Amino acid sequence: MANRFRERFRSTGELTTLPDHALLGVIRIPHGAVLSPWWLILRRVFYALVLLFGVAALVYFDTDGYSEPLTFVDAFYYSAVSLSTTGYGDITPVTQSARLINIIIITPLRIAFVILLVGTTLSVLTEESRRSIRIKHWRKHVRNHTIVVGYGTKGRSAVAALLADGVTPDNIVVVDTDRAALAAAENQGLVTVHGSATKADVLRIAGVTRAKAVVVAPNLDDTAVLVTLSVREIAPSATIVASVRESENQHLLEQSGADSVVISSETAGRMLGLATVNPSVVEMMEDLLSPDEGFSIAERPVTEEEVGANPRHLADIVLGVVRSGELYRIDSPEAESVEPGDRLLYVRRVFSEDVRRP
Repeated sequence: MANRFRERFRSTGELTTLPDHALLGVIRIPHGAVLSPWWLILRRVFYALVLLFGVAALVYFDTDGYSEPLTFVDAFYYSAVSLSTTGYGDITPVTQSARLINIIIITPLRIAFVILLVGTTLSVLTEESRRSIRIKHWRKHVRNHTIVVGYGTKGRSAVAALLADGVTPDNIVVVDTDRAALAAAENQGLVTVHGSATKADVLRIAGVTRAKAVVVAPNLDDTAVLVTLSVREIAPSATIVASVRESENQHLLEQSGADSVVISSETAGRMLGLATVNPSVVEMMEDLLSPDEGFSIAERPVTEEEVGANPRHLADIVLGVVRSGELYRIDSPEAESVEPGDRLLYVRRVFSEDVRRP
């Protein structure tokens, strides 16, 4: 059955073999703020006027070099028809110096003026070239990043938790088929990839073979299973954290290769049930799950001074000990003492400066 799923959703084309400019509509790399189109137009008009007045002044100061005496209006007229390459021929340079000035100065300015006239097209081409260069640089250097599949409610919450835990936005890649969701992710400074994560080529574009972790948070459980299968096949060493709505699908995610499965509907249901009888417990649980303020659950390595001690007697409120990738709760026999290389799962007090800290 798993093989059937793989064959069905495996793409016949390999997008990663395409040049960088072919991925302009797929990958978006956040960059600085984009100027308003009206401001760009006004700026080009200003540059054009500067060129017109500059050439007019140059011609006016050499009025004796032309076919007739020139007023400044005549000089400005000659500047306009010359720079726009109209060239009526009613005013022409006749002396050697005037012709030399036209060759050395006015002709290059004429080319610059034409470039300004087609500046919008050139701006688009330049922007696409810049985006292509950014994509090339990103594909070459991306390493140990986190991929978030789906930027819905669960995906946004996962990204918020990652950012609050110190992960930089450029180290998070969002994969989704919704352009509006990707635009929201890009506004957060995240790298985005447009496409279905059930396809192997889209995952490769997102750099799944170099990713440290993949968060699978689509809206449908069957999509989560297919994405998990594809990710585990392409990136055997990546950590996969998946979300499902129904608990009956948990074993499918685990069999597909997910390292951890979060059941969203049951978690929400339990919180609702607790809220009816113990609202203060729910408030504390939300505080622990919120990365912005109050308390949060974190993980850290043990210090040399803590080796051999009972985790219950440490300064931090320890909930469990992670040893060789296995979690032991604080009441288990394995967590009686801390060993070298262990990591502690503890309750951390979150201050406002912790959130702002890079």
